[in-house]
Amino acid sequence: MPGGWKRGSGLRFGSWAFRPGWVATGALLLIMPLLLGLGCWQLDRARQKAEFQTAFAGRLEQPPVPLTELDPVELADRYRRVVASGRYDSRHQLLLDNQVRDGQPGYHVLTPLRLDAGGAILVNRGWVPLGESRQVLPDVAAPVEAMTVSGWLAQPAQPGLRLGDAAGTGANWPRVVPYVDYERLSAILGQPLRPALILLEPGAPAGYWRDWEPRFGGFGPERHRGYAVQWFALAAALAILYLAAGIHRESGGADARKE
Repeated sequence: MPGGWKRGSGLRFGSWAFRPGWVATGALLLIMPLLLGLGCWQLDRARQKAEFQTAFAGRLEQPPVPLTELDPVELADRYRRVVASGRYDSRHQLLLDNQVRDGQPGYHVLTPLRLDAGGAILVNRGWVPLGESRQVLPDVAAPVEAMTVSGWLAQPAQPGLRLGDAAGTGANWPRVVPYVDYERLSAILGQPLRPALILLEPGAPAGYWRDWEPRFGGFGPERHRGYAVQWFALAAALAILYLAAGIHRESGGADARKE
């Protein structure tokens, strides 16, 4: 038989046999999904930022509307300029981790605003650097008096792989969180959160570094696409190495004895 499966010899095509071995197969099954998942995650980040660029650029200069007139989960209301009245909950602030600016790691400061209309909404007051270590958290004091906040209604960029608890670790405040999960955060804050956040206007007081431009998050979608290509290239290289390592040429005598 010129090719096909033969017992004990793997997949054979003429004088060639494919016998990758269990170790190589196990490594492929473990690593390949990770590489493909990272590639898809980068593509999703690129999609998120491309959508942000398009929507945010078109609504940057629109007049503000009261938050109470909008639906936070309505896609058509995303990146609308809004105003909301209430008081900052300065004792229970969140530091959104893994926020990079100009190559420097840091946090986005998310402060709950207790709304006069009831409930609360997170206000992104801007970016702060990581500091000397993760054990020393930045001082992110917020005013306690009643105020009116203006900014843009938005959603935080979500990671493709949600690692860790959305409520963070430890019981100290401010609390470092890996991503935003409104239901989980509502539980630890003890108040219902609107399923959106407000990007505080750059000129508004009591904020940190705010550069709410279409390149939100440190860089644009192009670099995410480049990272995706790299991960997919590594996946392709792994598949090629797996195939190359598993293909063996059988000697003519051995083939004759097996026929």
